[in-house]
Amino acid sequence: MRDLLVQVADAAASYLEGLDARGVAPGAEALERLSELNVPLPEEPASAEAVLETLDRVGSPATVATAGGRFFGFVLGGCLPAALAANWLAGAWDQCAGLFVATPIATTLEEVSLRWLLDVLRLPSECGGAFVTGATMANFTALAAARHAVLEQAGWDVEAEGLMGAPPLAVVVSEDAHPSVIKALGLLGLGRQRAIRVPVDDQGRMRVDAFPSLRGPAIVCIQAGNVNSGAFDPAAEICAVAHQSGAWVHIDGAFGLWAAASPGRAHLVAGAAEADSWATDAHKWLNVPYDSGLAFVRNARHLNRAMSLAAAYLPQGEHREPSQYVPELSRRARGVEIWAALRSLGRAGLADLIERTCRHAQRFAEGLSAAGYEILNEVVLNQVLVAFGDAATTRRVVERIQRDGVCWCGETTWRGRVAMRISVSSWATTGEDVERSLRSMLEAANAAGLKPRAG
Repeated sequence: MRDLLVQVADAAASYLEGLDARGVAPGAEALERLSELNVPLPEEPASAEAVLETLDRVGSPATVATAGGRFFGFVLGGCLPAALAANWLAGAWDQCAGLFVATPIATTLEEVSLRWLLDVLRLPSECGGAFVTGATMANFTALAAARHAVLEQAGWDVEAEGLMGAPPLAVVVSEDAHPSVIKALGLLGLGRQRAIRVPVDDQGRMRVDAFPSLRGPAIVCIQAGNVNSGAFDPAAEICAVAHQSGAWVHIDGAFGLWAAASPGRAHLVAGAAEADSWATDAHKWLNVPYDSGLAFVRNARHLNRAMSLAAAYLPQGEHREPSQYVPELSRRARGVEIWAALRSLGRAGLADLIERTCRHAQRFAEGLSAAGYEILNEVVLNQVLVAFGDAATTRRVVERIQRDGVCWCGETTWRGRVAMRISVSSWATTGEDVERSLRSMLEAANAAGLKPRAG
């Protein structure tokens, strides 16, 4: 086993060390080689060493270099060194993070990490928390608690009785709500198409003046960090209006909630702590390995009632039992990497990570604007939207950038305009990565027939 793990460490180190010299997307040869894996299940065993050799030889070149510093296509954080190492150790521990008696270390690290997270995200210290897979399950988990709370207030036990015959429950979302929220609503039986959609302004912020009048059980979903523009719904105003009618307010903050950890960006989440539940991803701006989502609920009892399970063989001790706050019973010990990331960064390091990546985004916007290309959003966070003229030209530029491989950015549509989206959220991105990528973007635009503005 030791020799095998040393082999793994050497392969992983070589992979990471080679990221700077390779294209961000895998080349055609690497993709063709994937056919070597598409074979019938072998009849005979193979050595672990041979399995690993094949995986590294065929698999490593066929990855997208999201662990490097020049992937800007989605909000995909890199992986902090301490978090990666902790992930390896947690894999060796092989802990099922459901019960304290089954894994005291995983339970303890969740308890500590939850306290630290509530601190740096400036959320109420009494919140309950859930360590789940990603933002979809974080939204699902928090909204399950919301569904429980508002129906309980109306005299209905939704966990016991289900939704058939339940009091009508209104759901309010933004016109720019992320699809993970809509999917979570569908999974919860609240409907993907029944939600009341509130208009937004030109940056994607929910318009308070268009907020509907609510009566009876209601859940309001707002967002911290629009997936395209990075804009924030006005949380303080919406919470005040929604709470007047007794509605529950949930914040989808998959990446934007982390702005609270930076003194220079915390104003963007003003009022967010007045909500009733929150969802975010640790595998985005905290830069831990996949998968790692987080749900927080102000009243931990609502989360517990929505997620609890009981069986004679499942002992409940004095510690917080993780399985009582998440959808799963069997799951990996995600708190290990979150603890390691927070412990390695500290408060100052986390704030610097947020600020530094936001500065990189601002530099992209300034460089592209100076060359004469249109920035479509107010760059308040880590998201930049740029158009290189009409839709066809913008698409050609994006395709050229992806093909050249120096960096990787994706296409989106914003207010009817085809745009390139730049998302900066990795600790590994350096100033040189930004300048190198910016040069590649301008060269791709030039190759598409566009000329940078002089001076």
